[in-house]
Amino acid sequence: MVPFDLVALAHRLADAARPIATRYFRTGVTVDDKSDLSPVTIADREAETAMRELLSREVPDHGVFGEEHGAVRTDAEYVWVLDPIDGTKAFITGLPLFGTLIGLFHRGKPVLGIIDQPILQERWLGVAGARSTLNGKPISVRACASLASAYMYSTAPGMFADGYAQPHQSLTEKVKLFRWGGDCYAYGLLAAGHVDLVVEADLKLYDYAALIPVITGAGGTITDWKGNALDMHSDGAVVAAGDPAVHRAALDILSA
Repeated sequence: MVPFDLVALAHRLADAARPIATRYFRTGVTVDDKSDLSPVTIADREAETAMRELLSREVPDHGVFGEEHGAVRTDAEYVWVLDPIDGTKAFITGLPLFGTLIGLFHRGKPVLGIIDQPILQERWLGVAGARSTLNGKPISVRACASLASAYMYSTAPGMFADGYAQPHQSLTEKVKLFRWGGDCYAYGLLAAGHVDLVVEADLKLYDYAALIPVITGAGGTITDWKGNALDMHSDGAVVAAGDPAVHRAALDILSA
């Protein structure tokens, strides 16, 4: 079980980041390009700084792995993984489907995750050993008999390069409904029982760390494309499903 004070601290981190993202949303904020050409804004940087300052005061011995300001003490017993704005492209174009992601690993195992959507004021919480919640209310994935009945999301075509594109395309042809977009918000929808499958590739640790406890705590499954559990060293190819039968069927196509 995760100590109560660390769960409370995770909420405080989300509380610190939320007003920053809200203040800059739809303001025409300046966008810079990082070395990998992905966009970043002052909102990303300020939100992560606020969270890291809080961690430095409250748990100075813990490790931190952040998208914008790097990693420290990643061999610590507890390591926080921060993505201040997951879905920066949605953020800069005024689409309120981005989110702040806060993950916590204990001795290399994911034990806590938060997906926070500042504009819609929605917060998913997943804690090891407990039911996941949305704004404090318990949530659950839904049953889905087959791929032919499944609703599926993936964020963008560009993440499926090289050998990932064809298996992904094959899977989209098997499901009932497929949509591009969503970023971390799609995983929240899956945990709350509105979506059956989210499939992505080329994710970084800060993109998926927080999702693991949220999905599993709602009764879902989240692995890599080979069916392996996600950890701090996974390759970034992710399959999340509400129903185990749909997860197995998706893996059969993707792993081929």
